Amino acid sequence: METALMDLQQWWGGLGSQVGGVAAGWDLTKLLALAAALGWASGLRLYAVVFLVGLAGASGWVNLPAGLAALQHPVVLMVSGAMLFIEFFADKIPWLDSVWDTIHAFIRVPAGAALAASVFGMNDSTMALVAGLLGGSLSATALATKMTTRAAANLSPEPFSNWGLSFFEDGIVVAALWLALQHPLWFAAALIVVLAISVVLLVVLFKFLRAVFRRVSSVFSGSVKVA
Repeated sequence: METALMDLQQWWGGLGSQVGGVAAGWDLTKLLALAAALGWASGLRLYAVVFLVGLAGASGWVNLPAGLAALQHPVVLMVSGAMLFIEFFADKIPWLDSVWDTIHAFIRVPAGAALAASVFGMNDSTMALVAGLLGGSLSATALATKMTTRAAANLSPEPFSNWGLSFFEDGIVVAALWLALQHPLWFAAALIVVLAISVVLLVVLFKFLRAVFRRVSSVFSGSVKVA
């Protein structure tokens, strides 16, 4: 057992040293955590991810990997900042948030995969591919959970649950990015918990929404027969 663990540590260290040449100052654990955070958070707030990461790099708070350097460009910051401003308010309006999410379902998942792959740049195609698959899967999971949760919340006539969910998502995206950069192992543990909760929410809320839609359909079908 000890020999196997030592071999695993040597393999991980060797792999990390190879990647380290691509992104100086970053180890493999931190790079994977960042890739996972970018992918998952993009499923919730793509423009916030692009703007905040780019701003952190441009301000010198974080020495971004070379593959993410484009996020620091002033034009990218202006465009992502403008879209972040629009999305912030669109996400607070019941039903408009669901329409916005549906439109961006075709944008967030590939963007999350691309951002995650860019963490490793083009110099390590294997890790870039792994990160891209990871980021795309996490982005799709986060987006599905968000859309299902919002659809359930929008069935309520009051807007407060919708606002609460939206502000919670704003905060959790910022927290996820910070945790991935500062404490990657803690981020990995938190991500596992979040994914488990996502699975539960998807199952429970999907059954709830299906029951609601069946009830609505039966009401309309009954009214049509009576007429």
